[in-house]
Amino acid sequence: MSERVLVTGASGFVGMAVLERLCRDGGLSIVAAMRAPLRMTLPARVQVLQVGNLDETTVWRAGLAGVTTVVHCAARTHVTRGDDAHSLAEYRRVNVDGTLALARQAVGAGVRRFVFLSSIKVNGESTWPGERFHAGDQPRPEDAYGISKLEAERGLLALSASTGLEVTIIRPPLVYGPGVKGNLAVVMHWISKGVPLPFGALKHNRRSLVALDNLVDLVVTCLDHPLAANQVFLVRDGEDLSTTELFERVAHAMQHPSRLVPVPSRVLSLTAIMLGRREVARRLCGSLQVDMSKTQDILGWTPLVTVDEGLRQMAAADPRRLRQC
Repeated sequence: MSERVLVTGASGFVGMAVLERLCRDGGLSIVAAMRAPLRMTLPARVQVLQVGNLDETTVWRAGLAGVTTVVHCAARTHVTRGDDAHSLAEYRRVNVDGTLALARQAVGAGVRRFVFLSSIKVNGESTWPGERFHAGDQPRPEDAYGISKLEAERGLLALSASTGLEVTIIRPPLVYGPGVKGNLAVVMHWISKGVPLPFGALKHNRRSLVALDNLVDLVVTCLDHPLAANQVFLVRDGEDLSTTELFERVAHAMQHPSRLVPVPSRVLSLTAIMLGRREVARRLCGSLQVDMSKTQDILGWTPLVTVDEGLRQMAAADPRRLRQC
């Protein structure tokens, strides 16, 4: 096998899905770098690399031998309250210093392409109704996570310019699918319990999402597409949803009644602000839409699954079932 791919964060939400897809597709040898071991049997062509903390001191020599492409999914993603200097420093240690250390070692090992999972937070936190983020927009990150992702992007592109390493950057919005965590998992829990939720009046905003299968399919497309080198791509599903519509369709996928109570958005926003959760109110009530025409035009890529199919897969996943390659 002439092609060898290193996947970092291979035990995480996106990284594991990338690993599973590469295992199914065949034709590649794979290095799966992870912090926590997977309790499942992997094909013989998968080399498991246990790594500790991701920072500038991480040594990747054992995982980079013979690798042609790196898919870098590992990151510090936990969102904390506030973005003080300490928080930003922690994000930079992992997302900037750790990423660039891996990329420099990849150059030394002869790696051809580096696919970086960034975030739409590099563009910003919200869009005006009817407007969309574009790949070429002036970046406007507002929190420590988004700032660290932008700094990593700029460092990678600078390294590419000086070394010839091909860099492909993907900025996804909210990713959903089997094993999702965070606020969407909380909403699914309450829907399953039949609890009324105060989101029935949030019908006028629009948010772009991306199903896990769609994001992974774009990553795989970027592994060897000749036009993906040194490009920034945005990605989304084929349709955007209001908050009310999203939760209605999640409930439908779960085969539960939605029980959404029409509480005005102003009341929800004020309540969230009083609870110190302004960012949650903005995600629930505001819009964030993505334009992926560049992705489609350059790569000829279209979403693999519909929103409803992605939600069905998410709802059908049993969290107790071990995922298999």
